[in-house]
Amino acid sequence: MKGISIIALLLVFLSPSAFAQWELLSGESSINFVSIKKSKAGEIHSFRKINGSINGSGEAVVNINLGSVETNIDIRNDRMKAMLFETSKFLEAKISGSININKVSNLNSGDTYTESVKFNLSLHGVSHEITNDVQVTKLSGERLLVTSIKPVVISANDYGLEEGVEALRSVAKLSSISTAVPVTYNLVFKKLKA
Repeated sequence: MKGISIIALLLVFLSPSAFAQWELLSGESSINFVSIKKSKAGEIHSFRKINGSINGSGEAVVNINLGSVETNIDIRNDRMKAMLFETSKFLEAKISGSININKVSNLNSGDTYTESVKFNLSLHGVSHEITNDVQVTKLSGERLLVTSIKPVVISANDYGLEEGVEALRSVAKLSSISTAVPVTYNLVFKKLKA
């Protein structure tokens, strides 16, 4: 009897949203990065295939298919896949972290909040923790938007990508390609029905 009472109390005090699972809507989400060549020319690139989720505890995972890199130039796409990301060995990058699920549960449609989030980026066989300020917006009762407030600057050297950057620079006959890469993201999640 006592066990049943405790369970009943937990069910009363825990919001149904606390158990919600959220799935990334890849068609409405984007992860973009900027390459800077010759110290002054910047070009925006993206990934066409990403997936992810947020579980009932607020733990978030986003997987990036590096083979889906889109630079708007086919030969450059192929070179990035082969020479930079080495997709034959490292097809995916993975972002994992958590958001404050209690704040999410208390948002009404149109409400937003910001928080500083620590997450891990696993890329090219290396994992590093990164801190970034994010904005979380409840688009509707079923949709959530997580956006970077400022770009995340990723260093190619931290992930063993400097040789790939140099190979790209050499094959394209450029004077330089920056190893510091600004990244932005807009991630839309949809609540799954229980």
